[in-house]
Amino acid sequence: MNYPQNKLILFALGLVVIVGLVGFWFWQKNSYSKEILKLEILGPAEVTLGQEIEYTVRYKNNGNIRLEDPRLTFEFPAYSLLGEGELLRKEIILESIYPGQEQTFTFKTRLLGREGEMKKAQAWLSYQPKNLKARYESETSHSARISSVPLTLEFDLPSKIDAGKEIDFQLNYFSNVDYPLANLGLKIEYPSNFEFQSSKPKSLAKTDWNIGLLNKAEGGRIQIKGSLSGEVGEQKQFKAQLGTWRDGEFVVLKETVRAVQIVTPSLYISQQINNSSQYAGRAGDILHYEIFFKNIGNDAFSNQFLVVKLEGDLFDFQTIKAPLADFQSGDNSLVFDWRKNSKLQFLDAQEEGKVEFWVDLEDDWFIINADQKNPILKNKIFLGQAQKEFTTKISSKLTIDQKGYYSDEVFGNSGPNPPQVGQQTTYTIIWQAKNYYNDVKGVRVKATLGNNVRLTGRIFPEGSRLTFDSNSHEVVWELDDLEAGKGILSPAPSVAFQIALTPQAGGNANLVGTAKITGADEFTGFSANGEASVIGAAEIIQ
Repeated sequence: MNYPQNKLILFALGLVVIVGLVGFWFWQKNSYSKEILKLEILGPAEVTLGQEIEYTVRYKNNGNIRLEDPRLTFEFPAYSLLGEGELLRKEIILESIYPGQEQTFTFKTRLLGREGEMKKAQAWLSYQPKNLKARYESETSHSARISSVPLTLEFDLPSKIDAGKEIDFQLNYFSNVDYPLANLGLKIEYPSNFEFQSSKPKSLAKTDWNIGLLNKAEGGRIQIKGSLSGEVGEQKQFKAQLGTWRDGEFVVLKETVRAVQIVTPSLYISQQINNSSQYAGRAGDILHYEIFFKNIGNDAFSNQFLVVKLEGDLFDFQTIKAPLADFQSGDNSLVFDWRKNSKLQFLDAQEEGKVEFWVDLEDDWFIINADQKNPILKNKIFLGQAQKEFTTKISSKLTIDQKGYYSDEVFGNSGPNPPQVGQQTTYTIIWQAKNYYNDVKGVRVKATLGNNVRLTGRIFPEGSRLTFDSNSHEVVWELDDLEAGKGILSPAPSVAFQIALTPQAGGNANLVGTAKITGADEFTGFSANGEASVIGAAEIIQ
């Protein structure tokens, strides 16, 4: 036997055992269980959007070793509403935690998110047990469900629409959240084959609108116009999201979806106002509405009611004349009963019927703020399942005021008054222009001077663009552009010029003929005009 070799093996084994025992002793001495420190987050299980909530972070040292250099980190759920300058993650440097010591910290916030979304708060506590070099970290979390979102977001859309037909719809929103929501926006996803035309208020990019701040009990409406086409029977889905912008991300708070079915058109509705399908109204007009309805389907219609709902500030509803309809003043609607109209009683395939009514427009209506510029009239028509809305633009009301003075502070006039044959008398003529409803371009005023009247060359303000054509004896004042409400919401532009009259025996007593103001209405595309009466010696203000 090889005793020396066996002794060497036994010695090596013994050395391994001794080293292992020593290592185990050191490991046991330096080991520490993280479970000895209890860390938890207490908070509500369910919350309401915008509701103020409180998280309580509690820790307790259940061991018999002091924990040194502890640091507590708390992280709020994503997109929490915090005070100005506060961060989602907070770190607190603590004093040493002694055996048995317990302490709590509270953190307040408001949560943002959609209904049913889980919001997770997290906490970490790192420390170094006494006499140990290693650092340990305990962690915990708490999840809360957003159970209620007191926001209303609804489409006002018909359930069915004719293929290729224009569609006007609204998206209504309202907040009942007990906290002001800032940086709000709206997004809409349109179905395929929807063609956006316009919206009120205007969109940022056809699909996005800026709402800004929304307090409790406040809301609004987005009005959208477009056209939708597709296969008959096809379902088209509109989707909208109300959310808030946080750090460049759109956080959805409320979502709504509405489906529309494409159906075969069966009724074609059209209208004319004062024998025109493209009529632009004017203040003081009498409007004659003719509404035509044609059955373009294969089946007859019978016993139908046709309803016309009128909207517009310029309508004088007291002047409604509709012998075959009942006027409802509550919602300003006209109801045409099939008992009074044979085509509503029975309308065969390819047949057409008509109803009509008359209404006046206010003559003295004026805007009280810039938001009322570009006024329109609306009439919505309902016939069976068919609906149609027509919009009529109102042309701007352009006026010119013409007055003549003998005694004035502008120029100071001279000569006999009343005027005498062969002797010169000077007068001051003042023009003042007003523009009521829409922006008007290329505005000018013209008037012809009397036979024995000439300009003296005195004008105020001196920079006014006033010219005189000696051949036509015409005075022209160029104003260029007048914005809506000029002379109503802001001072009216005016010009004063001096004329000289040298009467002749048997001559015409007119000083200045009819003053006419004209311009191009940018909203309607038609001309706008007005005029002021002739000024003779009898009309001069002394």
